[in-house]
Amino acid sequence: MMYKLLALNIDGTLLQDNGRINKVTKDAIAYAKEKDVKIALTTSRNFPTAKRVAKSLKIEEHIIAHQGAFIGKEIDKPVFVRRITENITGEMLDLFASFSCQINIIHEESLLGNKMSLPNQLMARVVFQKPNRLAYSEQYVDDLRETFQQNPISPTMIEIVFEHKHDREDAIKVIEEMYDEVECIKTNPLRLIIVPVMVSKLKGVQFLCEHHGIKREEVVAIGSDVDDLPLIQWAGLGVAMGNAPIEVRNEANWITRSYEDNGVAYMVKEHFRKQHRLGFLKNMK
Repeated sequence: MMYKLLALNIDGTLLQDNGRINKVTKDAIAYAKEKDVKIALTTSRNFPTAKRVAKSLKIEEHIIAHQGAFIGKEIDKPVFVRRITENITGEMLDLFASFSCQINIIHEESLLGNKMSLPNQLMARVVFQKPNRLAYSEQYVDDLRETFQQNPISPTMIEIVFEHKHDREDAIKVIEEMYDEVECIKTNPLRLIIVPVMVSKLKGVQFLCEHHGIKREEVVAIGSDVDDLPLIQWAGLGVAMGNAPIEVRNEANWITRSYEDNGVAYMVKEHFRKQHRLGFLKNMK
């Protein structure tokens, strides 16, 4: 099979614990690009953060950010964007007020969150947005509901990290009963991402495939978390990182090494070394 698109998660896949990308991974991405393979980042991170990762890898394709709610090459020229309405966002802030949790209202240009100190043992298990403060406005306030009422926005996603796992499950149950306009996406046991309906990493990749005329079987997807699972199951070749949860690894077609052992580089070299450039094959025909 000739693969035409490689979809890559960022956290737990491309990035190491120090927040950097190993040179061997950068070389592997360049190697895939030389084969005329399109590289698509698929992430829950905000667009400016994902854009910096794309630049470091010299990726010029559309970025699937905000869990699929924002797709584009430049922040002011998205090819797809979907938002949660101001009214629903405000209602959810009232709902979450009864839980002990960190709330981040995320837009492609800014983040608004509440001041919340989670225990250290929980902070170590949570991946928050890590924006460049020079390029992305990040504000944490004492009264999130009041600040939002004064300056309402329609976010692409809402990120919540609960102190207790049972609180997350209770919140999901209420949201699913009350709203048809949004969907809940679980990541780690404490984190919940709320996005507009029909938004996901999978939907984002399908959008790009239709845009480029790429078939399902021509897609390779590499992921490391539960929110990558639908994409891994759908892709022609679904790959789980060695550090992925067991339920993700069980559904993958192939399991590569962990992110600390440069699993992306290992997978790319194994599966793309025999693939010719697509331009070369077209000329042969």
